Amino acid sequence: MVSQFSPASPDAPDPTATADGGPAGPPATRPARRLVLASGSPARLALLRQTGFAPEVVVSGVDEDALTADSPEELARVLAEAKAEAVAGLPAVADALVIGCDSVLELDGVALGKPADAAEAVRRWHAMRGRSGVLRTGHCVIDAADGRRASATASTVVRFGDPTDAEIDAYVATGEPLHVAGAFTLDGRSAPFIDSVDGDPGNVIGLSLPMFRQLLTGLGVLVTDLWAPDPA
Repeated sequence: MVSQFSPASPDAPDPTATADGGPAGPPATRPARRLVLASGSPARLALLRQTGFAPEVVVSGVDEDALTADSPEELARVLAEAKAEAVAGLPAVADALVIGCDSVLELDGVALGKPADAAEAVRRWHAMRGRSGVLRTGHCVIDAADGRRASATASTVVRFGDPTDAEIDAYVATGEPLHVAGAFTLDGRSAPFIDSVDGDPGNVIGLSLPMFRQLLTGLGVLVTDLWAPDPA
């Protein structure tokens, strides 16, 4: 088939000009790559939304207890890769960038995920208070369009305060620590029990935005290409 092209008449209005004849500015919205978060974590979703992204959420369904690794740092990465791989393989996300994350708290060389029950959460806090641990969050980005991927683990030192037994019991009774790695979170009720962090606080919440950008850069993707368009 031969394509035909009709040049615009010299008297036709310039579609790139404004009403006063000047050049038009950038469009109000621009296309962006789809971003899919392979995690059901409300904290990760909220962090991405607060920083200009509008990810779709597809929960991976990966059995975290079935995976092992030689170190907490490696385990966090392996879990993140498994989540991203499970979602990136779905036909519905074939054109998207998929980010998978998983966090563990390293204390005394042991990787601590979500506590099994309230009693374990109480024991964890008795062991953590007054001490420091390292929050390891694995990140894996997969470009589902071509299968390219990049992964790494970000680490942040967390210095715990010294909550009383009564404060620990009250915190565990809220149910919050049963749903988060290490039985604590920086953006929830346990925040007053964390004295300080050394490193990226977002990593403690569940996703390091600087690490995310670095992995995207390694795939030749600008983080700004994933920003949600500003409302018209």
